[in-house]
Amino acid sequence: MLKNLFKGLRTLSNLSIFKMVRYFVNPYEDSIATASPINKEEVLTQITDHVNSISKRLTPSRKNVNGGLYVGCTGISYMFYYLAKNPFLSEFKGVYFEKSLDYLKPALETSAGDKTSFLLGDAGTLALASVLNKELGGNQFPDALAKYRALQNYYLNPKFLKCGGDEFFVGRAGYIAGALWINRELQAQVLSKEELYKICDMIIASGREYSAKHKSPCPLMYHYYNTEYLGAAHGISFILQMLMNVPGYLEHNVQALNDVRATLNFIVSLQTEDGNWPCCMDEIGQSDHKLVHWCHGAPGTIYLMAKAYLMFKDKRFMNACIKAGDLVWQKGLLRKGPGICHGVAGNGYVFLLLHRLTGDEKYLIKAKLFADFMMSDDFLRDARLPDNPESLYEGTAGTVCFLADLLVPDKAEFPFQDVFTVY
Repeated sequence: MLKNLFKGLRTLSNLSIFKMVRYFVNPYEDSIATASPINKEEVLTQITDHVNSISKRLTPSRKNVNGGLYVGCTGISYMFYYLAKNPFLSEFKGVYFEKSLDYLKPALETSAGDKTSFLLGDAGTLALASVLNKELGGNQFPDALAKYRALQNYYLNPKFLKCGGDEFFVGRAGYIAGALWINRELQAQVLSKEELYKICDMIIASGREYSAKHKSPCPLMYHYYNTEYLGAAHGISFILQMLMNVPGYLEHNVQALNDVRATLNFIVSLQTEDGNWPCCMDEIGQSDHKLVHWCHGAPGTIYLMAKAYLMFKDKRFMNACIKAGDLVWQKGLLRKGPGICHGVAGNGYVFLLLHRLTGDEKYLIKAKLFADFMMSDDFLRDARLPDNPESLYEGTAGTVCFLADLLVPDKAEFPFQDVFTVY
């Protein structure tokens, strides 16, 4: 079924029309009420076909380590781990754990290039090794957890990274995301409350200092390579979400709570009439914000709005989520491919989030229709081939996680961005 998945994707990718039009017209606008329910056998077949293709095209070798969780073999290891935890795939649990081990070993044998980077480097590999070690009996990577813990002192250096040391990919927020994920998976604390609070204090101090220096309109602001991103990938949305995810931190640091709330109020005020957010502070005031991606735009910022609603019960944040979902429905069938960072699966996750947040079945149907579209002739013919077509964030490994979550929508979560767990 999937042997022609990317057939013809490159043929039209350089035409000007594809550069101007970032998304396919949604063909399902009038068919939500009559859409068929999720066919679990069909989803399972799609997962199997994708997994077989990924296993053939991206092998567990040292040459594929670079890029870590984001586009390297660690991301494939995460996909297999995620599948092994899915109850609808329990008959393959042992096989998937072994495959996860196969793809993780090369990443532990050679560095991805940056030991402190969670998404792009070795920190993410150590996080996955820590939880996989437990599932495999505790003897495969017995020192992985200790190595992850040992990284914490790097993030306490105020000058940790000159390029911007607070965001998700390479910064403090990513390390916290990994620690919280390990906590949940192991049902044990990788870092103590006090240790987590120290890193959060550093994030707050960094945001205050940058905001004051650059006269930002909110008390906390951050940069990545001198760009003040607002979205999830490198921006303030993910950073603030992690500050709210750390249990008890904002109750412990009341001034931090005040700064977070004031910054949240500023960010929600930036939502445009059509439901999107600017990519960065430099774009505020522009009339057309084209990026409707998890990395930049509403599909990533919605997680911050959802967390803010769950924490503060302010309907402005829920309304922002609904508005963002409407935008994704209109403009979320991206031509960029199937991935979760800037592709259709990542935007489909918006509806799984809204389904959990509201309980409304229409969002589950919308998620299912986004999955259907990735098997349509239009998508298979005209979507672009990602730079890393099998990877977790850019390619089909992330799509597999999205499809697996269609089977368990009440537990669905974008990787490392759970807004519902009270850690």
